[in-house]
Amino acid sequence: MDLRILIVEDSETTRRIIRAILETREWKICGEAKNGQTAIRQFRKLRPDVVILDFTMPALSGIEVAARLSKIDPLVPLILFTISEVDELYEAARGAGIYAVVSKARAWDLIGTIESAITHLSDLGQPIQ
Repeated sequence: MDLRILIVEDSETTRRIIRAILETREWKICGEAKNGQTAIRQFRKLRPDVVILDFTMPALSGIEVAARLSKIDPLVPLILFTISEVDELYEAARGAGIYAVVSKARAWDLIGTIESAITHLSDLGQPIQ
């Protein structure tokens, strides 16, 4: 499957870690953004299948970015990737259109979360681009 993923993370080191984890699969990192404004532009331009969003970024939080991306295309799974307490963010994340929240302490969970999101879309009859 040619899954295209956009990584939105202000830390270059964390972007490299995410990329390394995801490259264990046959998925393509179609773009990276280090802030919310760039993420929105990249999302419109690249039309990714999945977006991984950092929670804490300058100017716009991951939840604020998610709310904007959800308005552009509500079918693209958005995954919040955070060092913050996951349970405390869950309600706000859902309200912004985020599919799942994954702790940075459990980074390898990104793979299963992405697979779950893709399965969910398939079950809804939504093909991956």
